[in-house]
Amino acid sequence: MKNIFLAGAIAVFGFSTAQINKGTVYLSGQISYAHEKDNNVNSKKNTVIIMPTAGFFVAPNLAVGAGVGYVNTKFTQDETISGEAGVFRFNNINEQSAFRIAPFVRKYWTLSEKLFLFAQLEVPIEFGREEFEAHSSFVGTFGNYAFNDNSGKTKFTTVGVNIKPGLDYFLNKNWSIEATLGEFGYNNYKVNDTDYSKDTYNFGVNLASVGIGIKYVFAK
Repeated sequence: MKNIFLAGAIAVFGFSTAQINKGTVYLSGQISYAHEKDNNVNSKKNTVIIMPTAGFFVAPNLAVGAGVGYVNTKFTQDETISGEAGVFRFNNINEQSAFRIAPFVRKYWTLSEKLFLFAQLEVPIEFGREEFEAHSSFVGTFGNYAFNDNSGKTKFTTVGVNIKPGLDYFLNKNWSIEATLGEFGYNNYKVNDTDYSKDTYNFGVNLASVGIGIKYVFAK
């Protein structure tokens, strides 16, 4: 009985000896496309992210690194409202493009020889441009009108602090699959050369925002 208990304890707790060695380097990245459509107001939102990432283990199970990439989000809305007097039409286009850099620190905890839990602290910074157009018109019994045309360009900067929990599973010594489970954090959006800024807080694990990635590891 003692031997059975000891074997069970080793099976459960023996994973604690596995670790990712100091000096290990890895490369990963994110290439994603997201599309949202709201038929109620005839709007569409497309988001493209290209974000290669590199990490270096400065100590066992502790890595530092950075991601550098590009983010583009385009929102369009073309809504028509019909009434007895005529038809109102609203057309809006908003596009944001940004260069993003995200330095990070990632801590791993061993669950088994191949499975690790991690928490990543990152500071994403974006430098971007926003272009917008807004048009509205009326066609009706008393005539046709175009009004409230507006367009412009602005530059913005965002700075955030995020914590991302996740799991990393090693297929072999060189390849692993990782999954991030939402994020906790803060983000500040500021339009350059103006007083306008917006703060966003995000707390809670959102299973709808699970991210899957593949990583190549230069094993030590």
